[in-house]
Amino acid sequence: MLQQVMTAPGVIEFREVEIPEITDDQVLIKIMKIGVCGSDIHVYHGKHPFTSYPVTQGHEVSGEIVKLGAKVTGFSEGQKVTIQPQVVCGKCYPCRHGKYNLCEELKVMGFQTTGTASHYFAVDAAKVTPLPEDMSFDEGAMIEPLAVAVHAVRRAGDVKGMKIAVLGAGPIGILVAQTAKGMGAESVMITDVSALRLEKAKECGIDFCINTKNKDFGEAMIENFGPDKADVIYDCAGNNITMGQAIKYARKGSTIILVAVFAGMGEIDLAVLNDHELDLNTSMMYRNEDYIEAIRLVNEGKVSLKPLISKNFAFKDYNEAYKYIDANRETTMKVIIDVQE
Repeated sequence: MLQQVMTAPGVIEFREVEIPEITDDQVLIKIMKIGVCGSDIHVYHGKHPFTSYPVTQGHEVSGEIVKLGAKVTGFSEGQKVTIQPQVVCGKCYPCRHGKYNLCEELKVMGFQTTGTASHYFAVDAAKVTPLPEDMSFDEGAMIEPLAVAVHAVRRAGDVKGMKIAVLGAGPIGILVAQTAKGMGAESVMITDVSALRLEKAKECGIDFCINTKNKDFGEAMIENFGPDKADVIYDCAGNNITMGQAIKYARKGSTIILVAVFAGMGEIDLAVLNDHELDLNTSMMYRNEDYIEAIRLVNEGKVSLKPLISKNFAFKDYNEAYKYIDANRETTMKVIIDVQE
């Protein structure tokens, strides 16, 4: 089979390797689609602090089972599935207490261990989640980023009836906004400085799509939510400007959740955070229940994934996919790699 390998930043090769053998507790998956995310782009540019080369990428994935290990139950050959890409120790305090997404020894496929970018992939059955038969493989490859959004929204608890603000209308921001609505939020506002991204958010049914180039964030909150502003603000952009806006304009005693990864050290106004008794929370990846909820939201039509798919590339054009993303940064949402020709 063919396997993608990034041997150095910006250098992708394809190697002929043997189809992997599976153990009794594993399944062999024919990989169909792989999504490219922001972290993959960091690896491509040599800017991911926790990835070394060579590395086989691929962690947003869909496929179908072609072989079951002798001890595997609950799955069948030909079944559509996705993979949870965390590799955890199972022994540390977070793992022992159900928070394996925070494992002290956490590795992620495609970054610190081999990813799924190959024709076939052997994986522990415990990491496999079934997909509905009527879900497309493109959508299946986007369950992983949607699970990120589900986990982030849940960090605020039950959002039913809440007014939610989301800073940043990239793929994760739009997914967070859709998820909040899908989980019962009364109204959702999303902000960005890109008119195209805000149009995508509008296409996905977000109530208020605000360009903060033209409108002050604080004014927009009062106009759309009234004087009580937002109950929760999600920062899905992750920079000093957006976090500064969140802290400055949050209702006193409300909650800010950082979803995005800051590129460097943050410079934020902790004095205001303290004075307004704001809860500053964070979100890290997902757990199995987030995958299940993500699939439910898509199945019930509460989250739309297809509007976020910008372009598909053939497996052998992996490098071209990165070049396309670099050349179309503002207009590109999600690029999908078609692994099987």
